[in-house]
Amino acid sequence: MKILLDENLPVKLKYRLEGFNAYTVYDMGWDSFKNGKLLQHAIENGFDIFITTDKNLQYQQNISSIAIGFIVLDILLLKWSYIEPLLPSILQLLPDVEKGKVYILR
Repeated sequence: MKILLDENLPVKLKYRLEGFNAYTVYDMGWDSFKNGKLLQHAIENGFDIFITTDKNLQYQQNISSIAIGFIVLDILLLKWSYIEPLLPSILQLLPDVEKGKVYILR
């Protein structure tokens, strides 16, 4: 399973997703891409899941037609101390993420 982490997420998350092939947008050299082009490249490169904090993503894209699953982290601040408590939920959810669906973790 190949996971892409949005550019605003801390790199530390990548290393906490043990057992999964996780990459950051920076790893892939895609940090200048907007969402549409970013998602297109993610699909073309075999990514299964996109993790982001962009709560508006599902309203900006036709998610059901995109061959990738989405996990949206609904956090107050973009700091590791807000993301870390969600790590067990992320790890539990990853094997069950379906393409074309959005999962929101709070």
